[in-house]
Amino acid sequence: MNPLRTALVAVAAAAVLAACGTTETAAPEPAASGGTAPASAAPVTVTDSRGKQVTLDRPATKVVALEWGEAEMVVGLGVMPVGVADTKGYATWVTAAKLDPSVKDVGTRQEPSVDSIAALQPDLVVMEAERDSALVPQLEKFVPVITFKGSDATDNLGRMRSDLKLIATALGKTAEADKLLADFDAALADGKSKLAAAGAAGKPFAMADGWKDGSKISIRMFGKGALVSDVATELGLVNAWTGEVDPVWGLGATDVEGLTALKDPDTRFFYNASDGTDVFADGLASNAIWKKLPFVEKKQVVKLPDGIWTFGGPLSSKQYAEALVKAYTG
Repeated sequence: MNPLRTALVAVAAAAVLAACGTTETAAPEPAASGGTAPASAAPVTVTDSRGKQVTLDRPATKVVALEWGEAEMVVGLGVMPVGVADTKGYATWVTAAKLDPSVKDVGTRQEPSVDSIAALQPDLVVMEAERDSALVPQLEKFVPVITFKGSDATDNLGRMRSDLKLIATALGKTAEADKLLADFDAALADGKSKLAAAGAAGKPFAMADGWKDGSKISIRMFGKGALVSDVATELGLVNAWTGEVDPVWGLGATDVEGLTALKDPDTRFFYNASDGTDVFADGLASNAIWKKLPFVEKKQVVKLPDGIWTFGGPLSSKQYAEALVKAYTG
């Protein structure tokens, strides 16, 4: 399954999906998989996205993560998961918080393996309930499960922060969460100052990814409410894409003709193609409509450095912010 979540052929499908590089953001040094428990080993209780209270006998140390955003947060907090869905895909798309070779692959994000998860004897599974709601009761027969929304286009930065704090509470890593968020906020403030100094405050941007199905190229736009749109807005930029987007992920579907709506000549067009399939540089290279778009003619098309996950936590979001700042100031 393409990590771009190609199941999104239309905007409505996005609701059931969970997707500067030259300066890699270092995560806190993670503990070994299934490492020792935090000093505070008292029971912890959290309330997840279902509104369900989940109580753990002690902060979790053997964690399985079934989505990459939550996996990144776990690693960033200093706990190496014992299992992650699609570890190979994670290594391709997420570089802000790398996995140890010891982390076991527990199947795809679309169809994780209950047997593989059970074999690891985890003390916690973190997952997004919307994708795998039928899986939750199967897992809860043998392990506590904490679910997350994964996205909320009404306030995705706020959602990301609260998700991180929820995971941190379950892991006994609240101080580490505070540090991650403080570093992220500092990066946003610094980036905003640099963009303003470069005269880029208020400049329009667009962010997309895409894929090719036969001869057809489909484009997914990150509109208002998408996490990366929220990050760019915090930097002082303005999202130029005003087309329809879904209410959960802030994602919209279009094609090359639809990009003609981006008429402002100041627009910079950013895109993600970490898997080596570049439909913008390769698939559209000879497309007459593409070549006439203002941002193409002005050479204002920017491929993000590989491995910046656009649905991630504070470490990936910091990478993304740094990539935007470099594009406008470098």
